[in-house]
Amino acid sequence: MATPRIYHPEPFSINTVITLDDNAAAHLVRVLRLQNDAPILLFDGSGQEYAAKLTDVGKKTANAYVTHCSKTETASPLQLHLGQVISKGDRMDFTIQKATELGIHDITPLWSQRCDVKLNQGRLQKKCEHWQRVAISACEQSGRCQVPTIHAPQTLSDWLAQIQADCKLVLHPHNQSPLKEQAVPESVALLVGPEGGLSDDEVALCQQRQFNGLTLGPRILRTETAALTALAVLQYQWGDF
Repeated sequence: MATPRIYHPEPFSINTVITLDDNAAAHLVRVLRLQNDAPILLFDGSGQEYAAKLTDVGKKTANAYVTHCSKTETASPLQLHLGQVISKGDRMDFTIQKATELGIHDITPLWSQRCDVKLNQGRLQKKCEHWQRVAISACEQSGRCQVPTIHAPQTLSDWLAQIQADCKLVLHPHNQSPLKEQAVPESVALLVGPEGGLSDDEVALCQQRQFNGLTLGPRILRTETAALTALAVLQYQWGDF
């Protein structure tokens, strides 16, 4: 079994004992059935990973003794910010999970004219917390030491007005130029629309905000497939793939 990786959001240091939160302890003790002195890996989102061993294992609780820093993450040189119109069901979870594995730095859920998802303020807050947990879990699984930021949802027009990046792309066939002919950027903002696509007014607004079009071949891709395919292409062209 691979050594379990656990995210611990509070800062810690070598040669200290930390108390694992209830979810982490339950997973290690009740699911994986680990005992005292079992090795684990910890990261706090700062970009480093630490080796530790379990101590004081109880029925539902556990501590960890941090022994040393085991590695420092080398994040992708390409700062990727995904603006994703909120999709139905578990599609948004899937997009966030896989985008995290692909090295995304920021994700902003968006509302657009053709977005079918309706959430009241209470449900929206719970969704945001859930999406952040999805990203953390993907970091634990994939070996990432930095957790991407899941920003508060906002309207498409507001995001377009404030987003800053060296390269701005939207999945739409307008103003296209081959990626290989563009100057290598340090940051990219990628906009992916809803299942029903962006409206004509939204496409015009993208053009006003200097978003160039990007297409991914002759076939029509679902919104979550399109986002992940585009991220993989960008990481291959300008990132660390």
